[in-house]
Amino acid sequence: MENQTIVNALILGLLEGLTEFIPVSSTGHILLAGHFLGFRSTGKAFEILIQLGAILAILTVYSGRLLKLLADFPRDARTRRFVLGVLIAFLPAAFAGVVAHGFIKTVLFETPKLICVMLLIGGVVLLWIDRLELRPKYHDVMDFPLSLCLKIGLFQCLALIPGTSRSGSTIVGALLMGTDKRSAAEFSFFLAMPTMAGAFAYDLYKNRDVLSAADLPIIGVGFVAAFVMAVIVVRYLLDYVSRHGFALFAWWRLIVGGVGLAALFVWG
Repeated sequence: MENQTIVNALILGLLEGLTEFIPVSSTGHILLAGHFLGFRSTGKAFEILIQLGAILAILTVYSGRLLKLLADFPRDARTRRFVLGVLIAFLPAAFAGVVAHGFIKTVLFETPKLICVMLLIGGVVLLWIDRLELRPKYHDVMDFPLSLCLKIGLFQCLALIPGTSRSGSTIVGALLMGTDKRSAAEFSFFLAMPTMAGAFAYDLYKNRDVLSAADLPIIGVGFVAAFVMAVIVVRYLLDYVSRHGFALFAWWRLIVGGVGLAALFVWG
């Protein structure tokens, strides 16, 4: 195996961990970086499977909270409603992802210009939402109504277009539906767990016949890098968002989208 391939896998893994839980589109970043690095994965599976590192990162950071939810679930109606709300929010994108899986992987994932355009559009939306004088009604994810959870789940379907951002679409949807910034980001964390786990399992199943032992070291390097970087991001993101909002991520998207389009125009 070429050392350059391992280096590319390391770079893409770090990029996955850095961008998965912030509203800048981790998939869009990985696909663009892979395009310019000349990185090709079997069945485009690498880009999905290394998300397991980010999944384990959030499970690690939130282990205490998750254990408490598990302990309270049998006896606390508020906890049961919250868990049900996360599952309800998960279902729309899960259904749409299964139905459109082939189109997403063979068309949308192979269209770098679309990714750049979605990064730019998302940046403008984040700047707009960050400057709105919203009056939140919900400050605790445990108090989100089931109807609100469903609406956030519908917004998550937009993230099936690479460059949109799963966390970005759910956070924007939550803010427009009356949550504050911290609870919007936190609900996005919880929703990421079943969404990313489901995407990982389904993509692994779909690519079971084309993946080989030679793919494992590359995926393993990306997985470890994503885990380490995602742990750092998850630990500090909520406090940052509460204090500073989303403007940094909006400009991030605009710069990456603009540079990406320029690079595609020059180099193809």
